[in-house]
Amino acid sequence: MEVHQIKLRPKMTVGQLLEEMYKCGVLGAGKLGAATDIVASMFSDRKCKVYLTLAGALVPGGLRNIISMLIKENYVHGIVTTGANIVHDILEALGFKHLRGSFKANDRKLRSERIGRIGDIYIELKAYEEMENWLKKTISSIPEEIRANISAVRLMKELGLRLKDENSILAVAAERNVPVICPGFMDCVAGFQIWTFADELNLKIDFFGDMETLINMMIEAERVGLIILGGGTPKHFALFASTFREGVDYAVQITMDRPEPGGLSGAKLEEAISWGKIKPSARFITVVCDATIAFPLIIAAALEKIKRN
Repeated sequence: MEVHQIKLRPKMTVGQLLEEMYKCGVLGAGKLGAATDIVASMFSDRKCKVYLTLAGALVPGGLRNIISMLIKENYVHGIVTTGANIVHDILEALGFKHLRGSFKANDRKLRSERIGRIGDIYIELKAYEEMENWLKKTISSIPEEIRANISAVRLMKELGLRLKDENSILAVAAERNVPVICPGFMDCVAGFQIWTFADELNLKIDFFGDMETLINMMIEAERVGLIILGGGTPKHFALFASTFREGVDYAVQITMDRPEPGGLSGAKLEEAISWGKIKPSARFITVVCDATIAFPLIIAAALEKIKRN
């Protein structure tokens, strides 16, 4: 089969461009096109439960509204995330904004100005102080008999129910009863902050509750699809949970990491077949790209394809 030469024309939609890439079929363009087709298939499959895993600076990097939109429109049925993306979602919901900065920043100067840097993104450190106050007040409002033994997924829901922001991932997920699972919650600013007053509030977090929630949902689903942004703990947690159902049926991974060092974040999805995390018959693709580039393109094109069909 010949390589299709991509054709551009005036007023092309994102979906039409990605279709041209799919027809091209090779290299990065071909993978983007294939990823779009797989995502459209899992979104269209009414018997498929779709889970989105989040690692990296995705909320600070501008993907927050896309993620909450997918929850609102019932395309995503569960989130597995790092604690950092939870933190930055809460900060936005509390009225703080991520600001454009520079990779060439003078970090000593930023420290004196009480600004934290994530790549070329800035955030005022006073935002974290306000978040700590909000967390203590909010967790205090949860009945003591619940917080004395609460799963992390239940804690995420309780926090989401108390956020007033229609674009908040936590708030939208809580409203629609979509679980937000955060296996590494203690490894984030909010986790450390909560630790400082956990004894005072008699707060005890049961992380096994997250495992039970995710595994039960996967076992009960007829088919499962994963969209993996980055890697790390969220990728592993979701994929390992899928071994209890002999693997997922669809998977798209977007990562910038390399497979050669043997780390999970850069591992291609083919490797997951050997562990029983992905079914040998599954449709899957690994896209090597910055998720803040590839994810919006893939989602826009996939939704266009679904609505057109």
